[in-house]
Amino acid sequence: MSSSPSPAPTGAEHADHAEPGTRAYRRIAFALFLAGFTTFSLLYSVQPLLPLFAAEFQVGAATSALALSLATGALAFAILCAGALSESMDRKRLMFGSMAMAALLNLIASVVPSWRGMLVARALEGLVLGGVPAVAMAYLAEEIHPKGLGRAMGQYVGGTAFGGMMGRVGVSMLSDAFGWRPALFIVSVLGLLAAIGFWLLLPPSRHFVRRTDVKLAEHVAAWRSHLTHPMLPLLFAMGFLMMGMFVAVYNYAGFRLMKPPFSLSQSAIGLIFCAYLFGIAASATAGSLSDRFGRAPALLSGIALAGGGVVLTAAGWLPAVILGIVLLTIGFFVAHSVSSAWVGALGGRSKGHAASLYLLAYYLGSSTLGAMGGWFWDHGGWAALSGYALAMLAVAAITAWVLRTRSRAEAA
Repeated sequence: MSSSPSPAPTGAEHADHAEPGTRAYRRIAFALFLAGFTTFSLLYSVQPLLPLFAAEFQVGAATSALALSLATGALAFAILCAGALSESMDRKRLMFGSMAMAALLNLIASVVPSWRGMLVARALEGLVLGGVPAVAMAYLAEEIHPKGLGRAMGQYVGGTAFGGMMGRVGVSMLSDAFGWRPALFIVSVLGLLAAIGFWLLLPPSRHFVRRTDVKLAEHVAAWRSHLTHPMLPLLFAMGFLMMGMFVAVYNYAGFRLMKPPFSLSQSAIGLIFCAYLFGIAASATAGSLSDRFGRAPALLSGIALAGGGVVLTAAGWLPAVILGIVLLTIGFFVAHSVSSAWVGALGGRSKGHAASLYLLAYYLGSSTLGAMGGWFWDHGGWAALSGYALAMLAVAAITAWVLRTRSRAEAA
């Protein structure tokens, strides 16, 4: 079960794949945009509500954060399992079921009276959401023509960016107007509607070969094959580093902006997440550019943009800090979009396993490297935190350069 890249395919081999400009391509791209939106809007909808949870349920700040961390932790574990299950289950049904169940569990979290009940609902929500990210990447790699894969993956990542933004900014505004329970309820209903739209739009898989005889040993062999691939582990490391850097900066930017010389209000700080709009545009653009100029140059460009953004966040002038956050966001989503498409292209027969390993590394980066940013902030302020972020970007740049070298060797 080798995942080594096969020779470049001929046009005839992909004659029945969805090509850019066709109706099938547009339906797939928008359906997967909805999938990304639903996953991340539901997952991150509680983040701006943590202080309200602490007040209503009489828990500390660290305990209130369990509403988010339990969901993301369960998601990281579930992605690995979902990648394996996707080899024997219909991809469309698995993604739709995951989206619909997650929306229902988020709805339950909005009405359940007890803190423990909410935590159980959120943990289960993270668990079922694992059926979307890894499977979405595998579906795109199987159904989209190679010349349009980067763009389609970029649109999917753009959907995750839009969902991540709306799950934070939208819920903040709704909770100010109606309270946090109605806000979560509304987001959950929107998630259900998006799941229905996804089901109606997405064509059934045409190139997925269901394997019902896969044993645990074969899953392990597939994961081992990907982990010994000359390029895939480097892409897994890229997801780990870039997500860790991104979360570390975003987690603590608000702490810095609340202090002089900025002294921003909490609602003003919440608008930082509107920078995700630039991530949406960057994801789609990066996919097109990588299809045209190559993945390695696009990846290195994303890392360079993120590095420039981190440097600007160290300024004492608010417009420069905001521009830095925008550039950081663009760079991150460029790198994530390119890496996702590259993993799909190299996944071989077991693309679901490859995608699950990438996303496992991605969320582990969030929960480990992102969390470690707090130590740098506490002990050295923003200078230490930005230095920490730049160190991760330096390692990412080295990793991207090695990928560039190895991809050229593979093509030779």
